[in-house]
Amino acid sequence: MTPEISIEFFPPTTPEGADKLRATRDRLAALQPAFFSVTYGAGGSTRERTFNTVKEIAAAGFEAAPHLSCIGSTRENIREILQDYTAAGIRRIVALRGDLPSGVQDPGEFRYANELVEFIRAETGDRFHIEVAAYPEWHPQAKSPRDDLAAFQRKVEAGATSAITQYFYNVDAYLNFVDAVRKLGLNVPIVPGIMPIGSFSKLARFSDACGAEIPRWMRKTFESYGDDTDAIRALGLDVVTRLCEKLLAAGAPGLHFYSMNAAGPTLEICRRLGLTAQA
Repeated sequence: MTPEISIEFFPPTTPEGADKLRATRDRLAALQPAFFSVTYGAGGSTRERTFNTVKEIAAAGFEAAPHLSCIGSTRENIREILQDYTAAGIRRIVALRGDLPSGVQDPGEFRYANELVEFIRAETGDRFHIEVAAYPEWHPQAKSPRDDLAAFQRKVEAGATSAITQYFYNVDAYLNFVDAVRKLGLNVPIVPGIMPIGSFSKLARFSDACGAEIPRWMRKTFESYGDDTDAIRALGLDVVTRLCEKLLAAGAPGLHFYSMNAAGPTLEICRRLGLTAQA
């Protein structure tokens, strides 16, 4: 059985960015992804751009999955967004807590993602396939692994259909997380999030901020390459391809690529995995 591929974009901010994203989307269509997801800025700051990007993806004949964040949201504006997505024929939503924008103290009417999932189900029934986030290396704000597992369980019990993980580079982190979830009696698919590596300096900064661990051997090797971008990209492709191979061999139901609005790395990794033969 061919694993399911899905790919994440962020909404472009300029007409040039929108043109680039269309070209990226059309190239990645060769992978026949199950869906393209589109991120949603802190506090709904990209609401219109997210909606426009989602509508364009859907109009081009692809399944689109908008992110929806509860931070800074009210029941009324979430209800309006759900109505807009229903009218646009959207069938899948990625429901997240989201990050509180800098300087903002009030999280809004929803504190946690499980409350957002519960509201979506109450408003729309089974209309949407609801994806939620999972953290194999634990959410950076969780008090303990047990607390983080309990938070994940609440999202599933509120009505989540499946989950996409934060990216990681340690296969055991994913396998241990899935095992812990299964021991709770939760059988939702948990798709590993995959971050291709283009610039190590950017990856290191982002990982330090979001709590994703870069194994010491990886960090030291990448750092030893200095500004040799070709060597960094080559090692990045090797590392991520091996990660994906191990995940699929271990039974991961699919791969969700954080594309950063670029087609090349995701296409090359999937080519190496033999996931482009059907295209």
